[in-house]
Order: sequence, then C-alpha cells, then structure tokens
Amino acid sequence: MPAHVSEAFVLQTWPFREGDLIVSFLARDAGKLRGVARRARRPKSGFGSGLERLSQVRMSYFQRENRELVNIDSCELIGSQFALAGNYYASCALDFIAEVSEQLLPAAEPSDKYFRLVTATLEHLRAASANTWRAVTYFSLWAVRLAGMMPEMNACIGCGGWLNDPEQPPQRVFFTRGHTGLYCEDCKRALDLRNAWELTHASRAIADEIFRTPIGSMSDQIWTQATAADLRRFLAQQMEAHIERRLITVPVLEAA
Repeated sequence: MPAHVSEAFVLQTWPFREGDLIVSFLARDAGKLRGVARRARRPKSGFGSGLERLSQVRMSYFQRENRELVNIDSCELIGSQFALAGNYYASCALDFIAEVSEQLLPAAEPSDKYFRLVTATLEHLRAASANTWRAVTYFSLWAVRLAGMMPEMNACIGCGGWLNDPEQPPQRVFFTRGHTGLYCEDCKRALDLRNAWELTHASRAIADEIFRTPIGSMSDQIWTQATAADLRRFLAQQMEAHIERRLITVPVLEAA
C-alpha cells in the first residue's frame, strides 16, 4: 500500500477513541482530507506540535480502497503559527481561516490556488507589517471567488441595472441575507428590503484592488476593524448561504 507524502495545512482535529485524533487537513495535491492519527493524544506522541491548527506540515499518509478516512503515518512540521498565539486578533483570524476552509472546501478536490491563498494570508499575518483586517478581507473575498460563489458586483440582481458607471456618481448598493448579489437603491425601496445593509463605494473599491493585487502589494491605506466591515459581512453571508449554516467564528472575529 503506497504512502502519499504531501505538503499540507492542518485545519481541525477531533478526539477519537483512546489516544487517537481525527485530523482534517488541506493537502496541496489532494485537497481536503480526513485521517486518523494513531496515539496522537498520548504524551510521547511522535506528532508533537505538528497537528496544531493551521500548522504547515509534510504529511505522510496512506488510504485503503473504499475508506473515507486515511491513515496518517507521520507529519513533519514545516511552519507553525505559534508566533501569532499572543495576538488575540490574529488568533481569531486563524480560527476563521480554519473554519471557512473546513466548511467551504469539498472533499478530495485539489485546489492549488486555494492552497496558495492560505499560504499568502498566513505569511501576511506573520509579517512585521501585518494587518489582521486586511488579511481576513483578502482571504474572504478570494475564498468566495475560488469556491465559485462570487456574485456579480457591478449589476443589480433586481433590475439588472449597471452599478458601476464611471461616467455617473457612485450609486448606493445594498445586500441582504438570503439574497445572492447586490441591489440598487430603487430596487431596495421597491422590494421593501428593510433589513438590508449598504455596501459602500469604498469597500467595492477595496474588492477591486484585492482582485488585481497580491496582498503584499496592496496600497498602504490605514486599516481598522471598520475598514471594509460591510464587505466582510457580505462575503460571510455568501459563505453561510452556500454551507447552509452560520459560521461560528464570524461574530467572535468581528467583536474582537
């Protein structure tokens, strides 16, 4: 039975039997997988800190035919997020990235682009010039796009009208839970969308920049928790509509 060795990120773990762990991990060449790490919870486990949340590891595993769970043989730690443990905002961001990846990714479907997204986001969080809110916004936007859930940002889903005419003053646009996409102000009023939130022109401009620019090359604007908060809410709602459940980490992160 040949063993597979792959660079991977650990997403989540659960206790299993006496001393074992179920491990969900994102393998670069195999996508999201789950496996059993035998004796991983015992004091003298050979896995060490390699199974911590979002640890970057070289995972060795093998899979039997017709078995959903792989057998994890070993994991060699490449990089950890331990340096971020003392930063509450960054720690909440790590929880968010892990939960979104666990919930959003289909099983066993390789996505090198998503793997590189996680890598770039974590590298930014560890950098000296890191900004948690830039990292979370960047990750959220690309996660939604790579999952194929990104709605049209320049057209109203009510009337089909153009929302981003460069020859006209910026329009106010709105979104609401349970509706995929954006509404112009006239459609919001006509449909009586009382619980709608506005997606500001500034946040839409940030989204455009994210799609055109790597996270490390984005403009040096000052980011606070309020920066693009409406965009993050919009993206979280797109994710939650897709997975048909609320994300646990979103209210924790935004209340940080």
